[in-house]
Amino acid sequence: MSGFTAKLPLEVRLRVLALGEPGEKWLSSLDATVAGFESNWALRLGDVLSVGTEALAIEATVLGAELEGDDLAVLKLGLPGSADISTEVKAYQRVSGEGYARLLRYDLAANALLLERLGPQLASEDRPIETQIHIICETLQRSWIELSEPSGFMTGQEKAEWLAEFIERSWWDFGKPCPKKTAYRALDFCAERASEFTLANAFLIHGDAHSKNLLAVPGSGSAEYKFVDPGGLCAEKACDLAVVMRDWSEALIQGDTASLARQRCNLLSVLTGEDEHAIWQWGYMERISTALVLLSIEQKKEAELMLAVAEKLTDQPM
Repeated sequence: MSGFTAKLPLEVRLRVLALGEPGEKWLSSLDATVAGFESNWALRLGDVLSVGTEALAIEATVLGAELEGDDLAVLKLGLPGSADISTEVKAYQRVSGEGYARLLRYDLAANALLLERLGPQLASEDRPIETQIHIICETLQRSWIELSEPSGFMTGQEKAEWLAEFIERSWWDFGKPCPKKTAYRALDFCAERASEFTLANAFLIHGDAHSKNLLAVPGSGSAEYKFVDPGGLCAEKACDLAVVMRDWSEALIQGDTASLARQRCNLLSVLTGEDEHAIWQWGYMERISTALVLLSIEQKKEAELMLAVAEKLTDQPM
């Protein structure tokens, strides 16, 4: 068994190369690592999946599984210092398959896990944006779990403080790719969301709830979906709606951007009961930070589109 190194999806390969020496080491041992899991976990491996950007995902069949259907799985190998498999494992274990894929096996030392195999991504089904938003929110509400303590997950305060540091540093590093006022508006929002964190309103949230991370449950006729790749945060629910506010930039830029963004924010609030002010702030923070990440992996066109939307929202009161 060989050749998985050559089959790495382009976005994953770009992430690996951006990691420098740790990435090169991971890449050089990849085929041997995959072969080890194929043997040790009694798997028959299939195609590489073109999903995600921070891990290699491979279709797998579990040999000797007792029930037909329970033998279909996905082997995921996270990139070093990028995909945090240990946090994912904790999130999968706490949620226990309700709104998240079932966790079958894991190896923290190797940054690897085995999940039940689900169906196509919601993003691939060509559904209207509003329909996708409804499905994302419904699935999130099935998976949110109230937390009385951080339980080893990054808190909403820590997330906001991390974003502030990352945005300010990266904005300078990438040559001020948007007006200072646009970037520093995000820093103001980061400070407010950090100050608003409280365990009284803290839940285990996914942290990267977009339509490519939401997969159909086989046999449900696309009536039920489950999330994969949880970031795992102890934060207010509004934080989990940030990615929905960030995505589909093309739809926002083609009309009255501010009005369309407000409509989306209001829809998220209606569907989840969360505060529009918090949703708007988390979404703006996510938009700026993601654009800067995209610049780091040479996806300039998409980054510029996200920042163009952000510029149109900079002075909007919320």
